Amino acid sequence: MSIRPFGVSAACLTLVGLALAPEVGNAQSYPVKPVRWIATLPPGSAIDIVARVVGDAVSRQIGQQIIVENRPGAGGIVAAESVQRAAPDGYTVLVGSIASHGINPSLVPKIPYDAIKDFAPVVSLASSPNVLIASNSLPVTSVKELIAFARKRPGELLYASGGTGTSHHMGAELFSMMSGVKMTHIPFKGTPQAVQAVLAGDVALMFPNIPNAMGLAKAGKIRILGVTTPKRLSWWPELPTIAELGLPGYEVIAWFGLFAPAGTPDAVIERLNVESNKALGVPAVRETLVSQGFELLGGSVKEFTLFVRSELDKWAKVVKATGAKAE
Repeated sequence: MSIRPFGVSAACLTLVGLALAPEVGNAQSYPVKPVRWIATLPPGSAIDIVARVVGDAVSRQIGQQIIVENRPGAGGIVAAESVQRAAPDGYTVLVGSIASHGINPSLVPKIPYDAIKDFAPVVSLASSPNVLIASNSLPVTSVKELIAFARKRPGELLYASGGTGTSHHMGAELFSMMSGVKMTHIPFKGTPQAVQAVLAGDVALMFPNIPNAMGLAKAGKIRILGVTTPKRLSWWPELPTIAELGLPGYEVIAWFGLFAPAGTPDAVIERLNVESNKALGVPAVRETLVSQGFELLGGSVKEFTLFVRSELDKWAKVVKATGAKAE
């Protein structure tokens, strides 16, 4: 004697099965064509470096090309909005960051996407400490001297960022709030352009991700006054933290991860997660990124989802406390 589900005919079950078959099949065979990873900042930025190094390894693993496209603008909003509107099939993925999915949702009043509802977190890729850099033309050699210099010139010191809502922007806002100084924000369309402005002396300082400043600092072209991590870096122990230089509790660490459009099949998201974690374990990937100041992360979809929610809560409080505004 066969038992049928109450109120559902065998014919109906067959139709449902046929309707679901294409989606299941597509997820299992994914990917069958190149995948686009949309980066929120221009070539040469920290997020671009991570996307290209990890993307190249993933490409080799899945047998399909990972095409990194740079869509800078509005601190990641331009790129995020484009992915939000893309088909939820796993072929257009956002390489998001602390800016797109941590800071800007609280900082920008009319942001065109919901960081939680419009995206499916995939995997955390890497993080990078920020550093406080100063132009060689600025007559200060320490954080203490910078604070004293800025307090005598409220609003006169210009600081650069790779865009409104980036960790560079909020790193400076948090610094200003905690030190009691007033500086003027000059946003650029990307980190490399902003760092060049410091190098040229067009702006006084910046809080960029360390990969964009390390080489210039070691060449003596700019000065690094401190790092934004709570503890000194194990691989650069002589570099002091801003926290120990007079601002206890100061901490800003940029992070980068993959996000798919909401509605992307779970099997596709899981495949991207697995392959990205595998890529992060490749010795050449680790060596390349760690040597440039990145910490590799990885982990499950659930872990990254919880992390993103915690970052949104954290930066909502910072935005409110600092009174930071989107230009």
